[in-house]
Amino acid sequence: MALVPFPQPGQQQPAPGDDPDWDDDESTGAAGKMSFLEHLDELRRRIIYSVVAIGIGFGIAFFFIQQLFDFIMKPMAAALPKGQTLVFTEPTEAFTLYIQIAAIAGLLLATPVVMAQVWLFISPGLYTHEKKAAVPFVVLSSIFFLLGAAFSHYVVFPLTWKFFVSFNSPYLQFMPRIEPAFGMWMKMLLAFGLVFQMPTIVLFLAKLGLITASFMWRQFKYAILVIFVVAAVITPSGDMFTQTAMATPMIGLYLLSIALAWVFGKKRQPEIESPE
Repeated sequence: MALVPFPQPGQQQPAPGDDPDWDDDESTGAAGKMSFLEHLDELRRRIIYSVVAIGIGFGIAFFFIQQLFDFIMKPMAAALPKGQTLVFTEPTEAFTLYIQIAAIAGLLLATPVVMAQVWLFISPGLYTHEKKAAVPFVVLSSIFFLLGAAFSHYVVFPLTWKFFVSFNSPYLQFMPRIEPAFGMWMKMLLAFGLVFQMPTIVLFLAKLGLITASFMWRQFKYAILVIFVVAAVITPSGDMFTQTAMATPMIGLYLLSIALAWVFGKKRQPEIESPE
C-alpha cells in the first residue's frame, strides 16, 4: 500500500480530477449527498409534482365518470340475487362515491409520474451506474401496479364478492350499501397494486447486490409465513377465503422475484486466495 505524503503548510492538495486513482463513478454518490433540510425540500417538491399529476388524472377521469362507475358497479350488481341492487342511505353517499372513483382512476393514470418522482427522490444518493436503472424502475413499477389492480378487479374481488353474496338465503337478504362495497373494492385494488411491486423492488435490490436469489430461496419457508401474516393484516375482511386469495399471488410473486434476482442480480466475483 503506497503512503500518501502529508501536505506541507501552504501546499495545495490535488483536486479529484488530478488524482489518477480517483474514481469519478464511485464519487457520484458522495457528491450527491444533501443536508437534512435539502432532503425535506426535495421531498416536498416530489410530493407536489405527484399531487399535481394525480389532480390532472382526476380531472380526466371525472370527465368519464359514468363509464367508470358502470365498469366498477355492474360486476357487483350482476353477482347479486335477481331483483336486488346496491343501495345508498345517505344523501351525499352516491356523490362521494363518484369522487372516490375519479380519485382512484386519477391515481392509476398518474402512476408513471408518481413512480418517476419516487425515483428522482432516491436517485441523488445513488452512483452513476445505479442511476441507469431509472427507466426500468419506472416502467416495471407502473406495469406491476396496473397488473395488481387488474388482478384484483377481474379475479380476486369477484371471488370475494360472490363468497359474501352466497350467504343470502330465505332468512337473510343481502342488501349491500354502495359505500362499504366500493370501500372493499378500493382497498383490495390498492393492496394488490402495492403487493405487485415486490418483483420490481427485489430486482432493484438484486442489481445493487443487496439481495441474492440463493438467499431468497433459503428463506422461502419463512417468506410463506410472513406472506400470510401480511395478507391477514392488509385484507379488507377477516375471512380466511380472502386472506388465501391475497396470499396465493404473493407467493407467486415471491417465486418470480427469485427468478429475476437469479437472472439480473449482481454477480459476485469469486474470491482469490492470497498466497501465504
